[in-house]
Amino acid sequence: MSKSTRGFGFRRGSGTVTVIEQKVHRSSERNARFAFIITAIVVGLATMSVASDRMHPILAGLLAAPAAFVSGALVWLLVRIWPVLRILWWWFGEITAAIGLTYGWIALADATPAALTLGILAVLVGVPAAVPYLRHRVEALAWCVIVRHRLRVCFSQFIIANKSGSLPLILWARPTPVGERVWVYLRPGLSLARLQDRLGEIAVACHATTCVVELASANKNAAYLRFDIKRREVLNADVNSSLPNLVPAGIPTQQAPGSVPTALDLPDVPADPNPIATATKSAGSPNGRKTAKAAPAADTSDDDPWD
Repeated sequence: MSKSTRGFGFRRGSGTVTVIEQKVHRSSERNARFAFIITAIVVGLATMSVASDRMHPILAGLLAAPAAFVSGALVWLLVRIWPVLRILWWWFGEITAAIGLTYGWIALADATPAALTLGILAVLVGVPAAVPYLRHRVEALAWCVIVRHRLRVCFSQFIIANKSGSLPLILWARPTPVGERVWVYLRPGLSLARLQDRLGEIAVACHATTCVVELASANKNAAYLRFDIKRREVLNADVNSSLPNLVPAGIPTQQAPGSVPTALDLPDVPADPNPIATATKSAGSPNGRKTAKAAPAADTSDDDPWD
């Protein structure tokens, strides 16, 4: 298949940059046509049935026709532009940042002198770069944007969704102490069990160490999943704790390094040369000593005990 027929996009040079895949484009066109017909029929019949009680059936039909056409056209438009809306959602962060930077620069350039504009930009860029907390927050947000795109690449490259080519809806992402957490709504053709077999490949695509996926909804919706992308370990790091502030005054909160015991301070016990005999002797009496046998009591009766 030539590059000019692979998808719906714009040309650059001699090839085509695919914006919407051809099978997705055809599927949305077919679904939009069916949605228009069904919506128009349902709305037209419902409008005619309701209006016929108040007016003549011919007038009710004349009223139902434009209502059915407008409703069907709105549904057709929504279904037809849904692939474009998905792309806009995928690139929502970049589009918002580009629009904000562009209009922000224009507003600063028109309202302030050039030197003051450069000073404001230097503060806006230099302060987050100099303050570690702000710098880490910016990096975490940037990784959230990157991980959303990397998950989309995973679904489109080696996790086949369905025959129509529609990908799962990657909703939003937020940073966590170990990486990122992303919420995804699956389309028909995928399941949690199938994704759990590809976690290693997903972790590699997201430039992470490990990846965990599980159900995200409280009502156990199988299509609503949560991806935990882990790229660092925080359990071995030093953290600030407020517990020392809760200890009453006068009680030491930290022991000296030499006072911490490293082993049990017990006296050495010599090894027993004959452990079997010792065990036998211990079993015979609780204190290890041999117990003397008691003498039989004298028989004072005249009867023979063996009789």
